[in-house]
Amino acid sequence: MEDKIKYEMEFPIQVSPSLLYQYISTPSGLSEWYADNVNSRGEFYTFIWSGSEERAKLLSKKSPERIKFRWVEDEGDDFYFELRIQVDEITKDVSLMITDYAEEDEIEEGKMLWENMVSNLKSILGSV
Repeated sequence: MEDKIKYEMEFPIQVSPSLLYQYISTPSGLSEWYADNVNSRGEFYTFIWSGSEERAKLLSKKSPERIKFRWVEDEGDDFYFELRIQVDEITKDVSLMITDYAEEDEIEEGKMLWENMVSNLKSILGSV
């Protein structure tokens, strides 16, 4: 398997951090913008997209700041994806910080996918 490369993205979102946290940390919130459906059982989440399923293990969760997952297929590797809420201390601007990994030739595709999904999230939250 090729080595994956870590990349990070920042998306300013005009919404309260506590509301945003509900959308990034709960199966019902994630089902609205990230996947067609999300189920959780214990520390495992199942993400469903038009017929395909991927399972991820919840690595850590800190309310109301961040949630971190590892795809089950990446078990044994250091790869993960993290959704983190960052609030500027001075301006109080809220950003969704995303950390993910992809193979070198898939980074642009991964970034475009995140941009589309976060765009969906922003329209759901009324932050366009």
